[in-house]
Amino acid sequence: MITADLVAPVTEQASWVVVGRRLLRNKAFVFGGSIVVVFLLLAFFPQLFTQYNPIEKNLDARLLPPSAAHWFGTDDLGRDICARIIYGAQVSLRVGLLSVGIALIVGSLIGVIAGYFGGMVGEVLMRGIDIILAFPSILLAILIVAILGPGLNNAMIAIGIVNVPLYARLLRSTTLQVRNQEFIEASHAMGASHTRIIAFHILPNCLSPLIVQATLGIGAAILETAGLSFLGLGAQPPTPEWGTMLSNAKDFIRTAPWTLTFPGLAIMGVVVAFNLMGDGLRDLFDPRTAKKM
Repeated sequence: MITADLVAPVTEQASWVVVGRRLLRNKAFVFGGSIVVVFLLLAFFPQLFTQYNPIEKNLDARLLPPSAAHWFGTDDLGRDICARIIYGAQVSLRVGLLSVGIALIVGSLIGVIAGYFGGMVGEVLMRGIDIILAFPSILLAILIVAILGPGLNNAMIAIGIVNVPLYARLLRSTTLQVRNQEFIEASHAMGASHTRIIAFHILPNCLSPLIVQATLGIGAAILETAGLSFLGLGAQPPTPEWGTMLSNAKDFIRTAPWTLTFPGLAIMGVVVAFNLMGDGLRDLFDPRTAKKM
């Protein structure tokens, strides 16, 4: 006799298999995911892909063009650009993930409280979010870094704060849709606490848009980090960060264009990859397109 305990795991496993098959049929997700996997391998195992030290100077090899010895050439201090890009993947991915994590946690907390309780609490929280949105994001990030001081960690905090409104508004709108559902009213009738309802009923039903937005947000955060580093407010030399590499190479755009080309391509590649993954996940979670996948 087959019991419910045996059926549930099988059904759950089958649902994950269906989701996996749909994702694999989505060309945008597969292509973007493949690029992200490559960058993850570079970030976790850089020694497998380069023999050069990314911060070691070699003035005898300054501004060498791409060759068999230096695939992407060298910069003005003789450092191997390919090695700096590979090690820079660690920095960019770490900052992208952590800054999105900050924005996701803080913004989700504000949004779900504002949407669930509403009233004066919701108004105060959302008016604070509106104040943040009144500032252009890059100017607000620059202001926060200027207050905290230049540095990669402070840039990560600034980008996280700047993106808090995005997740707060998203969670508030989703919570407003979910809180009036019958299963929420049933939970109230059974005496469930607000914390339990939010944790076990509201948030699980808000995961789909959060996952999509977080995936898209990682690419945006990496781009914003590179922008701050280009202005000298993010990673500081000799840290191998892509935005810093662009900033250091801007004086050699005519004489040694490879010093800008390859870091720029790295930024473009990882941002496009996360955007493609986000588009694929959005198609998966959208009922209108999920049936076609």
